[in-house]
Amino acid sequence: MTEDKKNTEETQEKEEFEVVMPEANRVEMPATEFKEQPDYLKTFANFYISKFDESDLEIMDVYDGNHDVIEINTYLTNNMAFSRQNLVKHVLNIHAERFIDMLNNIQKQTGVDPQNMKTYEDWDKWYTDRRNEIKQTLS
Repeated sequence: MTEDKKNTEETQEKEEFEVVMPEANRVEMPATEFKEQPDYLKTFANFYISKFDESDLEIMDVYDGNHDVIEINTYLTNNMAFSRQNLVKHVLNIHAERFIDMLNNIQKQTGVDPQNMKTYEDWDKWYTDRRNEIKQTLS
């Protein structure tokens, strides 16, 4: 066999078994757009998430108008990998209406104006007061 013929056969064999990988078709997801939320709503969501972390949301059930607590809690459970700041931002982007519904029920039933509750401590005191109003039994 001549040298040229040998080289030609080797080249044909290499081409026959050469693996060609197609270029990946990459698609970038658009950045999430977040609506600007009022501070009182962010404060309440932060307070709510804190109580969720403590498994201490029993009192919120009283102000649940339309399965808001279940929907919000499901979202929180599925997204606990977010930092608290990001979790507040994301949960409000999806469930702001549910928080507003809950706040409207709180306002109707207790007379508390959510817009005047400016800090976490305001909500924590309110929650403690609600808890203390529950009659205790010794049975």
